Parts: sequence; C-alpha cells; structure tokens
Amino acid sequence: MKITLVKKILSDGSPCKKCADVIAKLEASGQMARIDEVLVADERDSESPGIQLAKKYSVDRAPFFIVERPDTAPEIYTVYMKFVKEVFEQETEETDELKEIMKDNQDLDFL
Repeated sequence: MKITLVKKILSDGSPCKKCADVIAKLEASGQMARIDEVLVADERDSESPGIQLAKKYSVDRAPFFIVERPDTAPEIYTVYMKFVKEVFEQETEETDELKEIMKDNQDLDFL
C-alpha cells in the first residue's frame, strides 16, 4: 500500500491551516511514519504535483490522501477522521468525523 498526502500552499505563500492541523495530528499519533509521500498543491503554480493530482482525481479541498493498493483503483480521502478509521483501522469518534465534515462544508446544516 502506498499513501500520498497532498497539502496546500495558499496563493499568498502561507501554508493551509487545516493541512498544518492534520499534519500535526499525524505526527502526534506517530502515523506520519506511515505516509509514503507528501506533495504540495501550490496555488501559485498550476503545474505543482499536488495541483495536478487534485485535477486528476477531481479533488477540490486539501489536505487529501491518495491510497494505492495493488490491483485496485486509488482511493481518495478528504476527511482525515475517515482516512484514519478506514486506512489505519483506528477507532474514531463519529462526532469528530461529523465535526470535520461540517467544518469543511459550511453550506451543510443539521436538520
């Protein structure tokens, strides 16, 4: 299995806040050692490797993970908690997953 993390650099050159948060969580949990490659989606460079992957997989948010397993299509994860649960098979709290989804999708609202 190969895991690629794509993080974003904003058009002003600053790092994406959410990307930094996710990387900090990966490092604190020791999971960063399981990431095989980290690529940058630089908003200032449409040819940056991360931008190219985002286009290829129609991803419009960062950070995102690409999980490649033998004999299957790559899996794309844009929600960190879902990635941890499904790829690293670690327990997560459903409320944490929902909070992350709501934070990423401001247009959603609870019924």
